[in-house]
Amino acid sequence: MKNLKNLQKIADRNGNNRAFGFPGYTESVEFITKRLEKESATSTYFVQDFPALFAEVTSISFKVGNTRYYVYGLTYSPSTIPEGLTLPLVHGPTGTAGCTVDGYAGLNVTGKIVLVERGTCPTGGTLAGRLRPAAAAGAAAVIIYNSVTAHVTGGTLSAPDPEHFVPGGFIDRVDGLAFVARLAAGEEIVAYFQQTQKIETKITQNVIAETKGGDPNNVLMLGAHLDSVQAGPGINDDGSGTTLILELFTALNSYQTNLKVRFAWWGAEENGLLGSRYYTSNLGATNVTNLIAYLNFDMVSKGFFGVFDGDGSTFGLVAPAGSEVIEKLFVDDLTSKGLTVTPAAFSGGTDYVGFLETLKKPVGGLFTGTGEAEDPCYHQACDTYANPNATVLTINAKTAAHVLATLATDGVKLLPKTPVARSEPFGGMDVRAIEWTNVEGLEGQEGHSASCGHDT
Repeated sequence: MKNLKNLQKIADRNGNNRAFGFPGYTESVEFITKRLEKESATSTYFVQDFPALFAEVTSISFKVGNTRYYVYGLTYSPSTIPEGLTLPLVHGPTGTAGCTVDGYAGLNVTGKIVLVERGTCPTGGTLAGRLRPAAAAGAAAVIIYNSVTAHVTGGTLSAPDPEHFVPGGFIDRVDGLAFVARLAAGEEIVAYFQQTQKIETKITQNVIAETKGGDPNNVLMLGAHLDSVQAGPGINDDGSGTTLILELFTALNSYQTNLKVRFAWWGAEENGLLGSRYYTSNLGATNVTNLIAYLNFDMVSKGFFGVFDGDGSTFGLVAPAGSEVIEKLFVDDLTSKGLTVTPAAFSGGTDYVGFLETLKKPVGGLFTGTGEAEDPCYHQACDTYANPNATVLTINAKTAAHVLATLATDGVKLLPKTPVARSEPFGGMDVRAIEWTNVEGLEGQEGHSASCGHDT
């Protein structure tokens, strides 16, 4: 917990966050590297710079009459004019009709603010897939209301598209349904929406460390993201994973392992897994071949004891061969302690994505959930040092240590090797070859989809 207290102090000194593009993240990187330097006799590390698209909402407001409503500015949304928009609010099409401009046939939305429910679309995701058709139909702005009761804490349009996007906001379901009822009753509603969003490319960092010992032709990798959201300190998400792998790294330096073990603290995860995607997209073929598996730890200190569904027996998405072995190691250790294990879906929501999707490597890890029952402070200002459960974190850390020791010793025997027949880096950070598990309505895992809190 000492590491978490230090991360909290960093946030306290830097506007209550450790987010990419802000001083708190820079200081978080320094905190990790200072710890790594203490193990220089038995390990090495480097800081990997990479470009990432930074977005910051500097002002936002959504009002009807004299009532101001909570609204989240969709990441990469265009800004409104500085004085904002005062326009009629109209209800857009529902269901799959909201996914296409044809669904707006017969609806007069030109020059108006369209209210539409978040929902899965064949293309564009649950947010951009709803905003883009409304914009094409002539909407001046789009307010999307949540499809679940959870409080809105994040949402992204994935990338800027000023030619096809209009300003967009994301509101809670309770407020959206109230507007739907008023409009259905024939009330004419005039709404005010203002948003100013700054979007620019910034250079940020991953931190990568590895043992000097161990077979360099067989590398086991562990990772956790170091950044928080802009809304809070991110002590569970993902200070918990950060400290877990940091302590594993420190302990491992007292032992010899058959495999070389590599650790990564990823940057800009909350902006779309950008750090891990950069790493996996730019890894040379030899390094890819040498990589035997990747273990991910994102939110591991509050909620259920979740293990990723490597064999696909629960959710149907079968990860690369060897993932079922990793899953069993985690599950067996937790159940041996009398604990109930919750299968965690591969929803595309965290840093295993590049390893599974781009590199086709065995993946696994732990996850304790994002639901109201698991972590009511998910992506909020209250995700402070007071938020994590020390007992849950300790149990997960011991289980992770067991799996690490097993794979670092016998990984070559337990996991298949997947050679790569390419000599150049993979390149390209926007691979979307896998149909991730849809976790909408899945208790405790809804917020962790298509990028952690970067729900698209």
